Amino acid sequence: MTMMITPFLFLLFLLPYASFSHTLRGLFIDCGATVAYKINGLEWLPDAGYISSGTSKNVEAPVFFPTTIASLRTFPLKGNVFKKFCYEIPVDRRTKKYLIRTTFYYGGVNGNADPPVFDLIVDGTMWSVVNTTADYVMGNLSSYEGVFMPTGKNLSVCLSANAYTDSDPFISALEVVPLWDQLYNSIDFRYYSLNLVARHSFGHNGPMIGYPDDQFNRYWEPYGGNSVFQSTSANVSVAGIWNLPPSKVFQTGLVKSLADQPLELLWPPSPLPLPIRYYYIALYFADIDQTSFSGSSRMLDVTINGVTHINNLNVIPAGVAVFVNKWPLAGLTNLTLSPSPGSSVGPVINAAEAFEVLQNGGKTLSRDAIAMINLRSSFQNPPDDWHGDPCLPPQYSWTGVTCSLGQNRIRVVTLNLTNMGLLGSLSPNISSLTALTSILLQNNSLSGSIPDLSSLRRLQFLHLEDNLLGGTIPTSMGNLTNLSELFLQNNNLTGKVPSNLVGKPGLTLRYTPGNPFLIP
Repeated sequence: MTMMITPFLFLLFLLPYASFSHTLRGLFIDCGATVAYKINGLEWLPDAGYISSGTSKNVEAPVFFPTTIASLRTFPLKGNVFKKFCYEIPVDRRTKKYLIRTTFYYGGVNGNADPPVFDLIVDGTMWSVVNTTADYVMGNLSSYEGVFMPTGKNLSVCLSANAYTDSDPFISALEVVPLWDQLYNSIDFRYYSLNLVARHSFGHNGPMIGYPDDQFNRYWEPYGGNSVFQSTSANVSVAGIWNLPPSKVFQTGLVKSLADQPLELLWPPSPLPLPIRYYYIALYFADIDQTSFSGSSRMLDVTINGVTHINNLNVIPAGVAVFVNKWPLAGLTNLTLSPSPGSSVGPVINAAEAFEVLQNGGKTLSRDAIAMINLRSSFQNPPDDWHGDPCLPPQYSWTGVTCSLGQNRIRVVTLNLTNMGLLGSLSPNISSLTALTSILLQNNSLSGSIPDLSSLRRLQFLHLEDNLLGGTIPTSMGNLTNLSELFLQNNNLTGKVPSNLVGKPGLTLRYTPGNPFLIP
């Protein structure tokens, strides 16, 4: 089910009880590590199989930090502003959404006092600016978490230096966990993604709740607050609540004991950025007060910054959740839970989540993306940033790649890899890039033959000079009606120059010097 909900509407879901069993699946990568190991039943892997660039380094971190922080991977800043470096994670396309968490601890690895500021990208979507300075000064880790739908067979998680980056970007750990369809399923992930802002267990004053209490390894931070908290050892059945929060978050809660007093919270606890953005908010409740007398009712009204979210919510022992998909917020947020008329006990809240709703960046036309991946494979030394989406985000297209950014069809229109020292061959799949107008590959060390390019009807400039190409010149090139420059000099071509190229009106043809075995 897909809905977009206005700020003044709500959805309430309480599903019939069902029994779930779950073993956490997912990929847990210790960036920069060289060996695999297990922590808390989860296997952490080195990252070498998922990225081909960057440098592994070790850092000194406090002894109470997890093992994953002892190493990291950095990516060179010099010459790489607005170039992305990507982890490519194989995914199952039947799984519609994945939780992604990236963890950062600087540890002074770049020699600067402060960590660098850089961009975080998933596929073609700009996720967030990574700024870990405040956390690092406080001696804390920094984590960024979101929910995304893959756009291809691989899910790419990329780091990139922006104009404000002053040293090498870095990453300490990467987690990718598939989510069940029912989680956050009011969001259409074809068009939107979620960026976590806050996730709290109210009344909880112990360590952060994660796996195995949360079967998807979501982190629920403790939130004490100023209200009286209630605690119980009873387990709430959460199998009927969409998003499947862990039962442990219902063992504590914030509550007002008097039935005529509201419960007011500053939540999310940190101010949200300006200007106004839209947020997905989920609130979780259960009447776990063991002192409630028989026949009592716990009814409450929910307002956010004075605007009504829901009235007369019946909080029951089995648990209930309410959420909204698109609520505009900025600055401080006041969450108020007021007793509804007729409620015999005060309001309560057990847990809550807030996500910024991100507009997806889209994706390069699949045919073009596949052709670019095959072209990358045919080069022995492709540019380091040839990973992730070839065209998106727009400022982060692959080195030498220019794209047309149409609303519905994003196409590759030029390739300019002049003087890049490329080795390998020219993949026949380049013929699938039918929007190409220019192919500029001169002054490299490409070998093999020239593929059939007859499908490239828009091609105007083809520069393959100063390489090691052999074989014959395809006759089909004479059928490219828009071709105005064909430069083939200084290769190892053989056979005859096709007659439909010689003297072709409007075409500048060069095949000498070089090519000593080519027959004019």
